Parts: sequence; C-alpha cells; structure tokens
Amino acid sequence: MHPEFHKRVIFTEEDISRRVRELGAEITAGCGHGSGPLAVVSILKGGFIFLADLIRAIDLDLTVDFMAISSYRESSLHSSGVRIVKDLSDSIFDRDVLVVEDIVDTGLTLSYILRNLQERGPRDLRVCTLLDRTGSRIAPVRVDYHGFEVGEEFLVGYGLDYMQKWRNLRFICALAEKGQG
Repeated sequence: MHPEFHKRVIFTEEDISRRVRELGAEITAGCGHGSGPLAVVSILKGGFIFLADLIRAIDLDLTVDFMAISSYRESSLHSSGVRIVKDLSDSIFDRDVLVVEDIVDTGLTLSYILRNLQERGPRDLRVCTLLDRTGSRIAPVRVDYHGFEVGEEFLVGYGLDYMQKWRNLRFICALAEKGQG
C-alpha cells in the first residue's frame, strides 16, 4: 500500500481481532440455538475476510453461504435499485440465519436483502456487521451485533476496498483524497 493514500489507521489488527472474538462470543450466546446449524450468510465481496475470522470465533454448528448484490441506476427513471447477482445455494426455510456484512451505511441495500431473505421463511433472521455507520442510516434496519461505530470517512482494509484495492490490509484506515496524504 502506498502510505500517501491513507490518513491514519482507524482500527488496528489487534483491535479488530479482539472485537471479532467478542462478537463470536455474543453470537454464540445469543443465536443459533434452534434445531439445526446456524445459517451464516455473507454479503460479497467486502464481508469475506470478516466472515472467515468471525465463524472461527463462533462456537456453534453452522453453515456458510454467500450472496452478491449489485446496485444500479435506471437512467430512464433516475432511480437506484439493487439486484442479486449471486444467490444462496441452500434453503434457509425454518433456519436461524445470521447475515454478515462488512459495513452498514444507509441501510438501503441491507433492507432489500433482509426483505428478500424474510420471504424465504427463516425461523430467525439477525444481522452482524463489523462497521456500523448509524449516522448515515436512511432505512430503518436492526443490527443485532456490531463491531465498531464509524463516522463518514471512507475506509479501506480488512475486506473494504477502493476500486478493488486494499482489501488485503490487516487493519482499517481512512482513505485520504489524493494530495491530502
């Protein structure tokens, strides 16, 4: 990574590791105690690194599945939308489900995902996010487990990217605009 492109480290590798272990313990105590394994659903691409660490910190039987979402703008209608580009491989009917996100911002995409998943008849549907930007929330979504509350800075690292760069950083930093390094 080029140091001139980031301002400062927001969460160190140690901060993240400690909080992920705490979230794993909270999830172990609070969900997935129905019959059958907890169905963990990760939203690609940003959530995969968080997911890998989180599931190792959860002491429950679980399965893992993935969804990929794409936002788009309908130019003729001047409205934005969301579409599923990779759907779940397995049914979540009558299952306890935990949706894992890297960051919840406006809540619009998550709201769409939750409505879509709720229509599939899960027994319980909960959300875990590493980063929660509650100050930007437009859609009223419930986040059951959150790692850190964050402000408006653009963040990269630990799965979060800017133009597909810097997902592989072991920490999370604020991205500076060019020339602000």
